[in-house]
Amino acid sequence: MGFDVALTFAVLLLAFVALSLDLWSPDAVLLTAVAIVTAGGVISLDQALQGFGNATLLALGSLYVLAAALRNSGALEHAGEIILGSGSQDIRKILMRMCPSVTVYSGFLNNTPIVAMGIPTIRHWSRKYGISASKLLMPLSFAAILGGTCTLIGTSTNLIAHGLLQKHGIKGLSFFELAWLGVPCAIVGLAYLIFITPKLTPSRSDIREEEEEQRKSLVEIEITDDTPLVGQTIDEAGLVKFPGFHLVRINREDNEIAPVSKDETLREGDHLFYAPKEGVSEMPDLTDYPGLRLAVQPPRTIKRDEKQNRELHQVVVKEGSRLVGSTVEEAKILDRFGAAVTGVRRGDKRIKEPLGEFILRPGDVLLLDTKHGFQRAYEDSEDFYLTSEAGGEEPRSSEPDVEERTGGKDLYISVATLVTIITMVTLGLMHVALAGVLGVAVLLAFNVIEPGEARKSVDWTVLIVIGAALGLGQAMEVSGAAEMIGNTMVDLTVAYGPRAVLAGAIIVTAVLTQIITNNGAIALMFPIALSVAQTQGFEARGLIIGITLSASMAFLTPIGYQTNLMVYGPGNYKFSDFFKIGFPLQLLLWIVMIILVPVIWPL
Repeated sequence: MGFDVALTFAVLLLAFVALSLDLWSPDAVLLTAVAIVTAGGVISLDQALQGFGNATLLALGSLYVLAAALRNSGALEHAGEIILGSGSQDIRKILMRMCPSVTVYSGFLNNTPIVAMGIPTIRHWSRKYGISASKLLMPLSFAAILGGTCTLIGTSTNLIAHGLLQKHGIKGLSFFELAWLGVPCAIVGLAYLIFITPKLTPSRSDIREEEEEQRKSLVEIEITDDTPLVGQTIDEAGLVKFPGFHLVRINREDNEIAPVSKDETLREGDHLFYAPKEGVSEMPDLTDYPGLRLAVQPPRTIKRDEKQNRELHQVVVKEGSRLVGSTVEEAKILDRFGAAVTGVRRGDKRIKEPLGEFILRPGDVLLLDTKHGFQRAYEDSEDFYLTSEAGGEEPRSSEPDVEERTGGKDLYISVATLVTIITMVTLGLMHVALAGVLGVAVLLAFNVIEPGEARKSVDWTVLIVIGAALGLGQAMEVSGAAEMIGNTMVDLTVAYGPRAVLAGAIIVTAVLTQIITNNGAIALMFPIALSVAQTQGFEARGLIIGITLSASMAFLTPIGYQTNLMVYGPGNYKFSDFFKIGFPLQLLLWIVMIILVPVIWPL
């Protein structure tokens, strides 16, 4: 084994470990990995940077902007209301309306905005009709994933495979070529979602209801004008904790401060909110604290109509967010976003420890108390997905900033632009990247979306991951590491025939996508699959399409795919729920692919 191969394998191993343990964000890990193999002389700097010049990134960036325009125009919101309809209590009937529609939409739009819009719509609809949102949110994510496998622009993975095929002198994917396999997989998957998952998905209360119950249990203490504590810090005053209680937030002149720093200075009129420990029911003893009094007995929740300029929002921390790895206090969310963190959830558990010391991870749900207009300002944040309704958890439909952004010419122009892009690419008249950029130009020309908003709508972290992963794939190819892995895979499976080789490639890709994201999986597996095809005399196309679809089919964990991560917290799911519901689906789809790929694209 030469130095280049050894270095490449070592870097890959370290990258997998770092991603598995969530030591750094995926873009940071993969960029570092590319830098190391470049510095080690495995590839040149030009080769390392080729991935960032790939037309896939331009195509994907333009599709993010188009999806944002459709969302802002109200197209996705109106569609959601029509699909869910009236409040049937039959989960199968609801899924029968919802899942096929979501699958069709995500075949032509990035599935992230579809799921982001779907989460608050489903939660609001579920509360209205008394149905558990957890019965619908995981099927929402899975249906969106299935739709992405049916067209060239359905997901970034397909675009990466398309670009890599062209780079290696192989004909790229036509717009609907993947549908020959993607549609049968989608039909099988939708049947599973509609008829099987209602028995498997948990029925759990909405996290908003649990948060409201928690807020009702808070003890509210007022700082009066005759206390010597005014001007002291929370720590100096000894108010960080009472026996059986800990401080969670301060209300100061209708502004929320949370989490509360020990250095926060007390002011007259402050209202301090304390959370009781489990099993504690009595009020705290204020005998030794002159000037403090219980503001409300029994404690109550501050109602939204008492604070018309405030909103409650929920956000899900993204992979690659600046918040990941820092405590809630270190994240300075109040300073950055003007939002007080009043609660944090991880999976199906509400965090009961003091929030200021809690370290954030991707998928954590932050419950925020914000000023009016938070959604419009941060719905395209690079740090989190906004999963609450317009105007917060108690939306006011008459808000002008929501009304003026929905319907009218913007909706028609956005839809017409999408249809035109699809037509141009399908007929082979224009490359998807060029069609996408011209589509964005049309949206900007008609003021459907502002330039600044267009820039914010692009998920730059995903683009960096793709560019870095392509560079790492180049290193695997140049060093010979891809050939070695491919030969090992062939040795283990070739005795059982071409379908066994295909099955091995599909399963390895599926495992990788849970660790290094779908984009990283296809970038690393492409040179391996190409090497297998060349050494065995197979036609590469079927093998490449098999791993392309497998890279997008991430149903086993909440961290394997971004839409799973988005529904993880809002759905109150446990980590194990995804494996319990996703593994049978994953197995069914593997079987479909292994049977159909050699039939459609003979090996």
